[in-house]
Amino acid sequence: MPPMTTGFTEQRVTVADDVSLHVAVGGSGSPVVLLHGFPQTHLMWRHVAADLAADHTVIVPDLRGYGASDKPADPDGHAYSKRTMGRDVVALARALGHERFALAGHDRGALVAIRTGLDHPEAVTHLASLDVLPTLDTWDVMRGTSAAVGFHLYLMAQPPGLPEAMIAGAADEFFGHFLDVWATDPDAIPADVRAEYLRASREAIPSIVADYRASAGVDVAHDRADLESGAVLRMPVTVLQQDWGTALGFDAAARWRAWAPDLDHRTVTCGHFMAEEAPADVVKALRDLLAR
Repeated sequence: MPPMTTGFTEQRVTVADDVSLHVAVGGSGSPVVLLHGFPQTHLMWRHVAADLAADHTVIVPDLRGYGASDKPADPDGHAYSKRTMGRDVVALARALGHERFALAGHDRGALVAIRTGLDHPEAVTHLASLDVLPTLDTWDVMRGTSAAVGFHLYLMAQPPGLPEAMIAGAADEFFGHFLDVWATDPDAIPADVRAEYLRASREAIPSIVADYRASAGVDVAHDRADLESGAVLRMPVTVLQQDWGTALGFDAAARWRAWAPDLDHRTVTCGHFMAEEAPADVVKALRDLLAR
């Protein structure tokens, strides 16, 4: 595995009875937790983490089911709910001595961050989401031919068996497809990091599928319950997003504002992997958020 970045140490931290997370920790100061997306690991934050560590304690785990973290079985469809994964995040921070922390997530990690902020507002001081909508809104806007980019959401929502077998039959092609088509800068993910993403994803197919399957089931139920009860993200929120709302015909900022009254919504011009393609822009947005 390529190293995270200079000055970071890597360890395993137990967050639940059957789950330990692999985590890189560096820097000192107020804590910031960074959650990776698909099909990546904690390595996606290597540039951003190095900058933030100048004046923050930066905590960068592999999510359960990904990278070098544990990959528990999912007998009831809840092991990879974002509620369960959010509990992991809070337990991780507490195990490292932090009751309150800022939280940023990209892609799948952003969905975990959103749920953590909704479920644990006493713990999350600031929240950043990179290039997703909340789960309920994602399913609501995915329609028409422009939504074909999200075909993997529908594939991995299917009952256990078929999606796992199909992906395993061409794993590098499947995961590599997203690394290739979602990036605008092919040099942003070096060969050794790309190889690590593919290796880690090959070894995590059942848990990755379970994560996505939860987002078509239990996660929707949790979001709908919050929407009906009027629950919102009570902390300052920053959203960085490509302008895919235009292609799909929706107002992304308006969607976000319903969940986050204290919102800074920014549209970016880089590709999906913005922490690797435009790390300086991500760092600036996070530092602006932390100053609010």
